[in-house]
Amino acid sequence: MRNADISKRRDGAISNGVGMMTQIYVDRAENSEVWDVEGTRYIDFAAGIAVVNTGHRHKKVMAAVEAQLAKFTHTCHQVLPYENYIGLAERLNTAVSGDTENKTVFVTTGAEAVENAIKIARISTGRPAVIAFGGAFHGRTFMGMSLTGKVAPYKQGFGAMMPDVYHVPFPIDLHDITTEDAMSALNKLFKADLDPGRVAAIIFEPVQGEGGFYSAPADLMRAIRALCDEHGIVMIADEVQTGFARTGNLFAMDAYDVSADITTMAKGLAGGFPLAAVTGKTEIMDAAHPGGLGGTYGGNPIGIAASHAVLDVIEEEQLCARANELGSHLKQRLESIRQRTPEIVDVRGPGFMVAMEFNTPDGKAPNPEFTNRVRAEAQSRNLILLTCGVHGNVIRFLAPLTIQDDVFAEALDIIEASIDAAKAG
Repeated sequence: MRNADISKRRDGAISNGVGMMTQIYVDRAENSEVWDVEGTRYIDFAAGIAVVNTGHRHKKVMAAVEAQLAKFTHTCHQVLPYENYIGLAERLNTAVSGDTENKTVFVTTGAEAVENAIKIARISTGRPAVIAFGGAFHGRTFMGMSLTGKVAPYKQGFGAMMPDVYHVPFPIDLHDITTEDAMSALNKLFKADLDPGRVAAIIFEPVQGEGGFYSAPADLMRAIRALCDEHGIVMIADEVQTGFARTGNLFAMDAYDVSADITTMAKGLAGGFPLAAVTGKTEIMDAAHPGGLGGTYGGNPIGIAASHAVLDVIEEEQLCARANELGSHLKQRLESIRQRTPEIVDVRGPGFMVAMEFNTPDGKAPNPEFTNRVRAEAQSRNLILLTCGVHGNVIRFLAPLTIQDDVFAEALDIIEASIDAAKAG
């Protein structure tokens, strides 16, 4: 079996709307490594887009899944409930930032978590409007893409977006956008277009994912918290990509001195199995009437079992500390490369949620062409990297937190060689 042959079949069978960054068809995977159908080995610095933070097929996660498979795979929790769903909710209720009483609902995808967070915010406040940030990514459903602060490819050609969704700039020092700018835009919005008494929620990513791995400044978090408290607005932290030790804390919000009212999570929650959750303050979460939340596959017992194991692994293997250690080593190496590479204008990110941004050599304009050359050079050397950013000029590094030291060192050498080759090319 060859990748090229499967790719031809793909062209005839799969919608063109499903974008694909590679034509490498995976046969098997273990921890931070994957092998394609031709037997070629790759180092995985994508981790399914921050999904397998605990590595591909972690033994403890697989054992939990196998044990659950031997019992039952699906009953629908709303019909025949199961205890491990409740147990995981209890763990998440105490794990999210803040000292409030919380409750949880399980769904299947990150976009679905965001949709439900907005539903809950609206019913708890009796208000319709939602505010999000430029550059944000919140999913591909209609509410998700309406909240997303990037047109191509997420909104382009899909018709009218959901009403009562507004965007303000996200603070990015590199791009000369400050917290003062963001809050000024919010205040102007309230003066010109939107009564704050109509706003149900403000939603944000503590570290923007698809937008380019920009961390929310601490003063922005405090300002949003104060604004939400003043006007009775629900503060929603979208931790779909930042959660589960990726940023050096269990949740990125743990690094701030304020907490959100609702947290959405998915990706790393279940180590590769489809599971998402919405966790929030009890008085907000209980506003929905019975039957208003949930779904046939929401909180599938296989994903629930996997998630219990993921939380155990994060604690037992101290993966928050491991994320900080790996991220520190990676940023040091990237900074050393930056000294002789004018195209690199920034190296950033908390924990092991690290990004490198490229501009033209004069530093004046985004350089997506060079960025893609680096990605392609790395792939030719059997390292899988992902790009992101509104301009496509950012490479993000999302290897499993369990990556072996020798594989990590090998990957760092490939990154350096790939940047050098992109410069020469």
